[in-house]
Parts: sequence; structure tokens; C-alpha cells
Amino acid sequence: MNTLVVYDSQFGNTERIAQAIADALSEFGQARAVHLGQTRPAELREVDLLVLGSPIQGWKPTPAMQAFLERIPSGSLSSTKTACFDTRLRWPRLLRGSAADEIARQLRKKGTEPIVPPEGFSVKGKEGPLHAGEVERAANWARLLHEKYEASQPRFAAR
Repeated sequence: MNTLVVYDSQFGNTERIAQAIADALSEFGQARAVHLGQTRPAELREVDLLVLGSPIQGWKPTPAMQAFLERIPSGSLSSTKTACFDTRLRWPRLLRGSAADEIARQLRKKGTEPIVPPEGFSVKGKEGPLHAGEVERAANWARLLHEKYEASQPRFAAR
């Protein structure tokens, strides 16, 4: 399994979560985490699993993540499995929004349904740090992604 975790990060918290996800998925194949400025949408077609992550800014993903999503050609991810996450404060949803939900909505518009519901990882304040246990929770979520990815693959019956 070839996995790419593309993230935007303002204070390093989303980067830490992205790296934890990539590290956990590297148990199952090639996996790397890259800042969205280091990849192009055309490269996304070369991966089996694409994970996108962003901190919440103004109830949605960062402007850079939104621009990145807009550059992905419609239909180009139809054969790619996807997932998304965000980093957020532990506030009620109405007060904080969800970058991950918006990323998932944009992925659906591009022709792919995420294989798991969007996930959020919490930070203690605007600049962080992450709450205790969030990096470990990200690694466990990554293992769930692998399970869902494997379950989504066609199985051929032996003759």
C-alpha cells in the first residue's frame, strides 16, 4: 500500500498528527507525510491511500488547503482511497467548525468517498500543544484506515 499524507500546519500540531499517521501506515507499505506545498494534485493519482489534514481556521480548512483541493481535477481521485482529519479545539462544534468535514465534502465533489468518517484531533489552545494521547490516537486511527483500505480491496476466490 502506497500512502501519502498531505497536510497544512500553522503551529506544527497538524504536522505531528500527519507524521504519526504516516509512521503507523509505514508498517503496511510505503507511507510519507508531506506539506501541501511540496506536492501537486497530479501526484495524488500515484497513491493507493490519500490522507488530507488541516487545522481549522474560521470554521473550515486553511486557505492553502482549500486552494489545494480546488486544484484537484474532478474525477482524478476516483480510484484512490481517501481519508481526512483536522486539528481543533475541544469546543462545541457550533463554535469551532470542522475542517475535516469540509475536506470530505470537497473530496466527494472530486469523485471519491472517504473510507472512514472525518476525524478530529484536539489541541489545548490556538497554537497547541496537542492534548495528551492525541499522537497515539492518530496512530490507532491510521491502523483503522489500513483495515478499511484492506476491506475495500477486491478479493479473488480461489478455484
